[in-house]
Amino acid sequence: MSETIEIAAEPAPSLVTVAHVVYALHALSLFIGITTAATIVGAFVFGVPSIGAVVINYLKRAEARGTFLESHFRWQIRTFWFALLWFLIAAMLFASFIGIPLAIAAFIGVGLWLIYRITRGWVALRDRKPMYANS
Repeated sequence: MSETIEIAAEPAPSLVTVAHVVYALHALSLFIGITTAATIVGAFVFGVPSIGAVVINYLKRAEARGTFLESHFRWQIRTFWFALLWFLIAAMLFASFIGIPLAIAAFIGVGLWLIYRITRGWVALRDRKPMYANS
């Protein structure tokens, strides 16, 4: 069950722009992973655009407190850290011969999950809606 988020204040327009930039940086990492020899997950977790996006998230999240953007910053940060966790799990599976098929499945699954999370979040931001509280 999802909680509703109480929006105490309207965010500054510049902070909304920052949130759009962060989604764009994450999307750029996904695009790099799709169009190059890198994996989607690898490009997302280790790519300069996504790392820059997470740094911006941490620097700006205090400014977003009490606005609908707070949930977007939390959504973006969690997306990055869970992607890193699943990348490490898949990498450990890949190290064993019998785990290679599972690792490949995990990389594909996490790649699709990342595309979903960035798309869903960016669409919600465009519509000026918060993400679910427990996302």
